[in-house]
Amino acid sequence: MKSSNIGGQAVLEGIMMKNGDRYAVAVRKPDKEIEVRVEDYKSIVPWKSVKKIPFIRGIFSFVDSLVLGMKTLTYSASFYEDGEDEGEEMTAEELAKQEKKEQMFMNLTVVLSIVLAIAIFMILPYFLSDFLKKYVVSRWGMTIIEGVIRVAIFLGYIALVSHMKDIQRTFMYHGAEHKCINCIEHGMELKVENVRKSSKQHKRCGTSFLFFVMIVSIIFCFFITAESQVLRVLIRIALMPLIAGVSYEIIRLAGNSENPVVNALSRPGLWVQNMTTKEPDDSMIEVAIRAVEAVFDWKKYLNENFGTLYGTEEEIPDSMPDCALQSGAPEA
Repeated sequence: MKSSNIGGQAVLEGIMMKNGDRYAVAVRKPDKEIEVRVEDYKSIVPWKSVKKIPFIRGIFSFVDSLVLGMKTLTYSASFYEDGEDEGEEMTAEELAKQEKKEQMFMNLTVVLSIVLAIAIFMILPYFLSDFLKKYVVSRWGMTIIEGVIRVAIFLGYIALVSHMKDIQRTFMYHGAEHKCINCIEHGMELKVENVRKSSKQHKRCGTSFLFFVMIVSIIFCFFITAESQVLRVLIRIALMPLIAGVSYEIIRLAGNSENPVVNALSRPGLWVQNMTTKEPDDSMIEVAIRAVEAVFDWKKYLNENFGTLYGTEEEIPDSMPDCALQSGAPEA
């Protein structure tokens, strides 16, 4: 497996794929046609050197993913809105005002999402575990109980939303996203047949990242020894950027390593992905392929990392996977 360093997410009836500073959103519109939009993404941090600093880069990458995720989700949803003003053209000034409002809404949504996530997954478990302090003498025991409650809330939340019809389809697109990345990272030609038989789990998934956040937070909470309850809560909040940074480095390592220890650490996150990814149909895979091809030259990637796939038969190395050889190569 060779990491391609591309990533993405599922949106409403579509897929977003990001490669470097460019991203593409492919959406299956109500008329069944696929709309593809390609743009450059400007990070919240203009200094690229900052994004190379270990542990620090993970904090900004997490916020960037939230901002871009909200932006692309809003874009995909626009195809399914009941437009009351359908057919009416907007002036440049009206469009600018609408874009400004949408940007403000997205920024507020991202901030609110972070606040709610901290409240539900960090603060609530602490207060729930606090009810048991008279039964547990050990501080270490209390920390473990708090961590178990945190993981239980996280898994319960995923299980709850997974029963929603729209979310189920989004999870299918999520599976299509993973399958496309796994297909090319395992040396196969990017086409529906090969994507279909690829895994819907991936070690660099955001689900695995969030699961690691839960686990890393348990470890960090072991070292909180403040006597004041208010101070203990404030320290937990203050540690969130560092927890996110450490979790990002773990995911980054997992996505670029086949070390048995790293693979073992990745297994719990892959197990959780069984809840957030579902098997897609071929129409969803087609959307995912279009998103990948809009920002990533997978043919060049396969040639550089797995040998020449698109030349003569003699140029294809014997070490290529059988599934890649069977896929057939177009004439040069």
